Amino acid sequence: MAEETPPSGINSRKNANLIHPVEVDAAALPYSTSATPVEYNEMKKFKRWFPWLIPLFVVANIAVFVITMYVNNCPKNSTSCIATFLGRFSFQPFKENPLLGPSSLTLQKMGALDVDRVVHRHQGWRLISCMWLHGGVFHVLANMLGILVIGIRLEQEFGFVLIGLLFVISGFGGSLLSALFIQSNISVGASGALFGLLGGMLSELITNWSMYDNKLPALITLVVIIVINLAVGILPHVDNFAHIGGFITGFLLGFVFLIRPQFGWVRQRYALPGYSMKLKFKKYQCILFVLSLILLIAGISVGLVALLRGVDANDHCSWCHYLSCVPTSKWSCNTEPASCLSSQLGNQLNITCSNNGKSDIYFMEDPSNSQIQELCIQLCS
Repeated sequence: MAEETPPSGINSRKNANLIHPVEVDAAALPYSTSATPVEYNEMKKFKRWFPWLIPLFVVANIAVFVITMYVNNCPKNSTSCIATFLGRFSFQPFKENPLLGPSSLTLQKMGALDVDRVVHRHQGWRLISCMWLHGGVFHVLANMLGILVIGIRLEQEFGFVLIGLLFVISGFGGSLLSALFIQSNISVGASGALFGLLGGMLSELITNWSMYDNKLPALITLVVIIVINLAVGILPHVDNFAHIGGFITGFLLGFVFLIRPQFGWVRQRYALPGYSMKLKFKKYQCILFVLSLILLIAGISVGLVALLRGVDANDHCSWCHYLSCVPTSKWSCNTEPASCLSSQLGNQLNITCSNNGKSDIYFMEDPSNSQIQELCIQLCS
């Protein structure tokens, strides 16, 4: 989006995408004459910000992934690795992690969302830490690309404070809903925050409706993008509850954080020095602001209380699991983690998969927990 420069004469230029200042009648403004060029100042409400926080978040996510791979150290803890030329940064086997990433034990150690640890070990910080971790290269690249495309545009328009809060709170909301419905597996990723940005973009379009040209095409395009991304979440091993929770949180926050004055005479982006204008909002904006704030506070409060009491939301919604995975003839939605019984006798390791009853014998001296888990996953798959 090209940056606008203040007009040197009477008429203001129009922004191609978002803000559309009305033309200013010189006779309506004080201290202006048609013969004397007037210098205009850009109103603070419409200031374009330099985006630095969203790129910083992206760098932080990538840095945390690199650190996670360093801690994982596949050659030391696994029987086989992918891309061994990377040394300790090599990836776990495809059967264990098809996303080219670390083991689940490493992710759990680094702060993945583990409901049992949140509820029974009082590790509530995992609701935030999990959004900075990713399951693999494909996972982190997909999320970071989406965050850059959407987040930079929003930060340019609304500043780093509001968009930073929108990002973090949406990620927290996604983690909270995920913890209420998916309690048998760990969960990681910034997808909740990404969907929060999408939700905020949608509510921003709705609440600032009169400031846009081509409103309907923009709304249809955005809704189609959101629906397609949520539809992808019905595939197995994708935490669509984090997507849904992040989207709902971001959608409500958009009515609170991304509201702008709507009356026509306030829509002009530039004003004379010393020319003050009251910021006014339409009634529907105020109603949406209040309702969204109430729903947001109530939803997060109820969700936290339910989670800390050990509530499994699936017990109260028998069909909700279809929101995260729809079984077909091509795949199963059984995502129960592999569970095995193991015993060591000398260099002989006996492993029995509790999921399917299969057992096997491996000859290994002093195997690590990660190696045993890898063999368990292979045996149960």
